[in-house]
Amino acid sequence: IFVQIEQIRLILYKYAQSVKSANHLISFSLFLLKIFAMQFKGQILKMSSVLGNPIQYYLNLSGDLISMNQLFGKNFNIKHVGYQCVECGKDEKIYRMGFCKKCFFESPYASDTILKPELSTAHLGIEERDLEIEKEIQLQPHIVYLAYTGDVKVGVTRESQVPTRWIDQGATFALPIAKTENRYEAGMIEVELKKHIADKTNWRKMLQDDRESDVDLLDFRNQIAELFPKDFKNFAIDGQEMVRLDFPYEAPAKINSFTLDSKPEFEGVLKGIKGQYLYFNEGDFINVRSHEGYVIELDIQ
Repeated sequence: IFVQIEQIRLILYKYAQSVKSANHLISFSLFLLKIFAMQFKGQILKMSSVLGNPIQYYLNLSGDLISMNQLFGKNFNIKHVGYQCVECGKDEKIYRMGFCKKCFFESPYASDTILKPELSTAHLGIEERDLEIEKEIQLQPHIVYLAYTGDVKVGVTRESQVPTRWIDQGATFALPIAKTENRYEAGMIEVELKKHIADKTNWRKMLQDDRESDVDLLDFRNQIAELFPKDFKNFAIDGQEMVRLDFPYEAPAKINSFTLDSKPEFEGVLKGIKGQYLYFNEGDFINVRSHEGYVIELDIQ
């Protein structure tokens, strides 16, 4: 449930009516303290988002969702206090993608096929780390798309992750160009197209870009239609409308990226959000997704 600030008064009133014991009263008092002091502690997970004009963002701390669009102009104090692996939950230093080193090399959610879909083998019944989980991930419809993130790029995502994947990448425009039955097929199309188009987002270009005019991805799709691998041309789709994404963000004059490893305590005023980046005054940016598994104390004033 996403709690908007303007709804808090009604929620508190209803909750107060249910207070029937001393224990409930103590819980209710702690709840009030947390809401009005806006102090939080938890494990960072990827921000959730809802498509809108602009996109609505929610910071996820151990499952608690904080409505970020309501907090522009507020002062944030962020303090790194530990780790919690997204797989095993242990307080182990995060190695990559929110996983500790052991889980990164063992979990099916961190396998090579997550980053390289062309290596998928679940459609052949061949296990990499856990066949049942790999079937869940790989054996479902996937979309090959073009996106503009400062430059035009090609990418692959599960159909169920549209438009979330585009939002996470900070794409201002996106266009599906193929729909496949599984992850392997989408990966093979991407492999061929990335010989001619970038498949990675340049984060600095993405944050510097504040494009207002449309990028013609439809024309770009027509130009690369012949580049589809012969055996996978039947997955190409047309007639799709280009999607424009409106972020609560204006590009600053300068961009300074920091991490909680180099700066374990940070204070700044939240100015905007694009992709998975929080933008603070003085041009300071932090990539929330690259900090999955970090435990922080957060004080918002």
